[in-house]
Amino acid sequence: MKLEGRVALVTGGAQRVGRAVALRLAQAGCDVAITFRHSAEQARRLVSEIRSSGRRAWAIKADLSDPRCVGHIRNELLGSAGRIDVLVHNASEFTATPWGSLSAEDWSRQMSVNVMVPVLLTQALREELAADGGGRVVHFLDIHVMGRPRVGYAAYNASKAALLEMTYTLALEMAPHVTVNAIAPGVVEWAQAMTEAQKRSYLARVPLERPGTPQDAASAVLFLVRDADYLTGQIIRVDGGRWLT
Repeated sequence: MKLEGRVALVTGGAQRVGRAVALRLAQAGCDVAITFRHSAEQARRLVSEIRSSGRRAWAIKADLSDPRCVGHIRNELLGSAGRIDVLVHNASEFTATPWGSLSAEDWSRQMSVNVMVPVLLTQALREELAADGGGRVVHFLDIHVMGRPRVGYAAYNASKAALLEMTYTLALEMAPHVTVNAIAPGVVEWAQAMTEAQKRSYLARVPLERPGTPQDAASAVLFLVRDADYLTGQIIRVDGGRWLT
C-alpha cells in the first residue's frame, strides 16, 4: 500500500515503542494521529516533530480502560484527519496480578485496554478503513501469551491471548478490503521494573544475544502496513529467536 496521503492512528503512541512506530509511519509518508493517557508533554513533542517533517499529526487524549473512549477517539480522529487507513493497536496495560490477589478491577482494566477497546475501535472505524482501496490493522501481542505465559500476570496473559484470537477473527470479518495482522515481540524495550539480573537471564535464552529495540518493532509494523498486501491473519514474532529456546 502506498502511504503518501494516508492517515495512521497509533494508540499509546506518545512514548516508547508507540513513538517509534508513529515516527516510522510518518517517515514513510503517513499523516499520524496518536492517543495518549497521561503523557501529554511527550505527545505534544511528538506531534511537533512529525509536523516539522512536513506531515500532519494530531494527539488525542483517551483512557482506554473506559470503552466509552471509542466514540471520542473516532470523532476526534475523523474530525481532524477526515479519514483513517492504518490502525495500530499499540497501547497495552502490562500490570502484574500475583495469583491470590487478582481482582475483578485488575481483570476488567486489562481486558478493556488490551482487547475490548481495540476490537470496538476497529469495528467503529470499519467503513473508513475499508474505503479508498482498503486499509491495515496491526495488533501488538506478546510471545509470552502464545503458549508460554508469564507467572503472575494472569489478567495480562488472558487479555493478550484474546487479542491473538481477535487477530484471526477480525482478519475474516474485515476481509477483503482490510488486512488484520499482528506482531508478537519478545523484549523490544525493557520493562522499567526489570533488574539487571533479570535482563541477563532473559538474554541468555535469545539466540541473537541482544534485546530488541522499538525500531525493530516499528520496522515490522511498517512491513505489514506498506509491503504485506497479501498477508492477513498472520503473526510475526519479533523476538530475536526467543521462541525457539
